[in-house]
Amino acid sequence: MKKIFFVLLLIPICGLSQNRLSGAGGNQNTEEGTTQEDTIKPPISDYKIISVENDTTFLDTTLTIEKDYKFNYRRKDNFELLPFSNTGQTYNRLGVDFDAKKLYPEFGAQARHYNLLDIEDIYYYHVPTPVTEAYFKTVPEQGQQLDVLFTINTSERLNFSVAYKGVRALGRYQNALTSTGIFRFGLTYKTLDRKYHLRTHFVSHDLMNQENGGLSDLALQQYINKEEEFEDRSLLAMNFENAESTLYGKRFYLDHFYHVTRPDTLSSNALKVGHIFNHDYKKFDFLQANAVNDIFGPSFQRNNLRDRVRLTEFYNEAYVQWSNKTLGEVKAKAAVKNFEYGYKTFYIRESDTINNKLTGSNYAIGGEYRKSIGGFDVEADVMLNLAGDFTGSYFSAHAGYSLDEENRLEFGVNQNSHMPNYNFLLYQSNYINYNWQNEFDNVNTQSIYGKLRSQKLLNVEGRLTQIQNYTYFAEGEDTLVKPFQSGDQVRYLKLKASKDFDFGLFAIDNTLMYQNVLDGASVLNLPEFVTRNSIYYKDEWFDKALYLQTGFTFKYFTNYNMNAYDPVLAEFYVQNSAEFGNYPVVDFFFNAKVDQTRIFLKLENVNSLLEANNNFVAPRYPYRDFLLRFGVVWNFFL
Repeated sequence: MKKIFFVLLLIPICGLSQNRLSGAGGNQNTEEGTTQEDTIKPPISDYKIISVENDTTFLDTTLTIEKDYKFNYRRKDNFELLPFSNTGQTYNRLGVDFDAKKLYPEFGAQARHYNLLDIEDIYYYHVPTPVTEAYFKTVPEQGQQLDVLFTINTSERLNFSVAYKGVRALGRYQNALTSTGIFRFGLTYKTLDRKYHLRTHFVSHDLMNQENGGLSDLALQQYINKEEEFEDRSLLAMNFENAESTLYGKRFYLDHFYHVTRPDTLSSNALKVGHIFNHDYKKFDFLQANAVNDIFGPSFQRNNLRDRVRLTEFYNEAYVQWSNKTLGEVKAKAAVKNFEYGYKTFYIRESDTINNKLTGSNYAIGGEYRKSIGGFDVEADVMLNLAGDFTGSYFSAHAGYSLDEENRLEFGVNQNSHMPNYNFLLYQSNYINYNWQNEFDNVNTQSIYGKLRSQKLLNVEGRLTQIQNYTYFAEGEDTLVKPFQSGDQVRYLKLKASKDFDFGLFAIDNTLMYQNVLDGASVLNLPEFVTRNSIYYKDEWFDKALYLQTGFTFKYFTNYNMNAYDPVLAEFYVQNSAEFGNYPVVDFFFNAKVDQTRIFLKLENVNSLLEANNNFVAPRYPYRDFLLRFGVVWNFFL
């Protein structure tokens, strides 16, 4: 946690050098050493947050029920996820989306990527005064989680941000310790004439989880039968106690462009050229002191097992963007991606040899289009691999229409073709059965969707997806996990609706999701219904000095063949032998806001106090018990 204290020490030092963005001079002194400008507090809307897609919002210090849903380790709504028992562990899925724009395979260990910050998770800032946001929340048993962000504009044209996210949580079960460190740095800059713009960030991840393989056979029965002496979860025996896995990641990202015509020109035409560079490095380690059992089959060695795989990628994209008030915005782009994935060893078998690496380059071209046509906001994005080691393409089209200020309709289509992730194509391990090299076909996905956003009615969205060559992990005939590619088509329907009701001092927030795997239900396992309902009281107390929300949140999902977790791969795999689910989770919360501080108090899974918990988040992995959690989000404005 030393990096956390380093970030905290930076805050007052950097804050001393702040210059206000609107300091244009000409202000009269109101007191000695103080200008009129210094006495004016900038409006909150001046504190801007900018996404990688250039969507701009402002710093939001309000307290809403949505803030409660996002007050977790990921800082995102977990409606479609089921968290493991300890903070910093993985999540099983209750829903899934297949609308990503993918041209290339991704790294393996996808179960650990829920906690990894992608390019779209990094935000850039423009603030009139230095800002600090501190997030703190307690964890199961010993430890804490902290996320601190500091951002400052040293001038109107230059902003930088620095942040550190750290977690250390022991957990209630044996060998479930998690330790996370994520450092991130961002910078934006534009020249005096506003022609050249640059934004860049660097992120470093170190995500360690101890792995215990879930409950042993004896402990599984003790947990299911709710034996009283094992309410102390540390007494339950796990399958092993000597393993851990760590996902490392480092990324340097740069996006810069130059306006050939001045951005503030009166002409209806604008032209800019740009370049995007991304360097990604990932490494996954699985360590086990000794193979005490044969859960994963025989191994090459019985002690000090170590599996390590690396991925290095370099991505360069050049683009030209032309804007016209009549014709819209057109972008042409070309990209090259170099990759190297693999190991330091070959595996030579009697029948074949498993190579140590996959290396190569891919060359792609594409374009984007945006235009408002007759009240419709139209967007399209297409990319195609022309040459290289992998084939792939994607096409995405979207249109939105505002019926009025309170109702908006959106619809679109997505098509995607890409190779399965690298760990489906090549994998090596000390465990003999976890060694393979496959020649899989591209995964082809098509989907159509529609959304209605209505303040008076409800928010509803529907999506129909079909997939050819769906790729997944499952147990083979020897009951050991292997990669498979489905020869049959998978079709998946997803409907989701949400609506909140405000009754003055009371409110109700509801979200309901319906899913139906029309074809391929044996390889894509999801619950049919998932619902979350919150009922709460809200009011302002103490002459409006404190705003509070308190109530209950109820979450429920139907029975389904819940995916199992494999710690060697850090992947979930399909199992169809046992159903799990059909249990409610009730949380009590008390949230308050004082000035710019939001305070969160939650009693998680309070219904387990009435009836002991014996539910699961994955086969052999228990769902979390009753837990009292406390935390704050605090914004400082200097």
